[in-house]
Amino acid sequence: MQRIAGVAVDGRGAVLSAGSGGGGGGGGAMSREDVAAAQLHGLHVAGQAAHLSANRGGAQGPGGGGSGSDSDPENFFERRVLKPLPPQLQGELRDLGAAITRDIFTDSPNVRWDDIAGLDQAKRLIKEAVVMPIKYPQLFTGLLAPWKGVLLYGPPGTGKTLLAKAVATECRTTFFNISASSIISKWRGDSEKLVRVLFELARYHAPSTVFLDEIDALMAARGGEGEHEASRRMKTELLIQMDGLARGGELVFVLAATNLPWELDMALLRRLEKRILVPLPNSAARRAMFGTLLAGRCAADVSVDMLADKTEGYSGSDVAVVAKEAAMRPLRRLMSKLELDGPVDPNMRLELGPITVDDARAALEVTKPSARLHEDKYRKFNDEYGQLA
Repeated sequence: MQRIAGVAVDGRGAVLSAGSGGGGGGGGAMSREDVAAAQLHGLHVAGQAAHLSANRGGAQGPGGGGSGSDSDPENFFERRVLKPLPPQLQGELRDLGAAITRDIFTDSPNVRWDDIAGLDQAKRLIKEAVVMPIKYPQLFTGLLAPWKGVLLYGPPGTGKTLLAKAVATECRTTFFNISASSIISKWRGDSEKLVRVLFELARYHAPSTVFLDEIDALMAARGGEGEHEASRRMKTELLIQMDGLARGGELVFVLAATNLPWELDMALLRRLEKRILVPLPNSAARRAMFGTLLAGRCAADVSVDMLADKTEGYSGSDVAVVAKEAAMRPLRRLMSKLELDGPVDPNMRLELGPITVDDARAALEVTKPSARLHEDKYRKFNDEYGQLA
């Protein structure tokens, strides 16, 4: 427990009452002066922090809600205050730490597990790696220590990044959203330092999740033609840091996503203990997607089952494009009518017609699947390196 600018901050960075000592029992709301002072001291205040009250910020029982409540992840983000940068980061490392801190999610992406159709194995494994160890730490010890790394691979548009957003929303960990631009620098030696600082901050803010999107841009196989020595050093540092996670006791989870798993370095595959194919959605998943996207928009004779059957081989993103194209057709008819009728009263209520069977068929006709290019490669990689959850 530490006190910064009159605000008590616990190890996970939750706001506590300045007078509660961590009990969360009393005290009033944080003043604007307290918030400003906290920000000056390096605390990152998310949301409407000036209106955060002590009785929402303290430790509460299982039924009391607050940051420990699984049913209210937004409350976790709204109340979240990150700890100041660790004291071991001095000089230029402190500046690099501030840059990495900007990639921590302080707002909820608002994606729930239930919003993702299908992908049950991937969801179960991620919960097993992140959610359950936080809830039941006494069970995940020794040989049962939590998974340290999971690779999600598959065609584009199948929900890999959506799964990461669900982790950020639901899991109540410090979520680092890292891309190539986060840890690649034009200055010699800075890329390795950024990787080191990233993992130091992840351990400091544990429990935390490090999401490496499009990891093939960072960790292509070493020794390739034209590889720069700086790139090789950065890759080596990333591998060393991920090895350190396996030896440390902090709860730091690495979630990586790629569309090109066969281009990854073999040493990285070893460190990502679970490698899960995120496949194209099956018929049931496509039916659920169309049912959600087109709810209340279709005429009675438009069959969601027909749309699901006709979109075999489509990714989740392709399904969304089909649904949007079908929904645009009644809008286009209305716009044509309004253009012919001349100026419209701004207060006049405009109503779209329903999506007809012809609209649905026309949408299917003009929207082609985009994710079939490497089907054989995904199948071969899955046979050689993939693992079931």
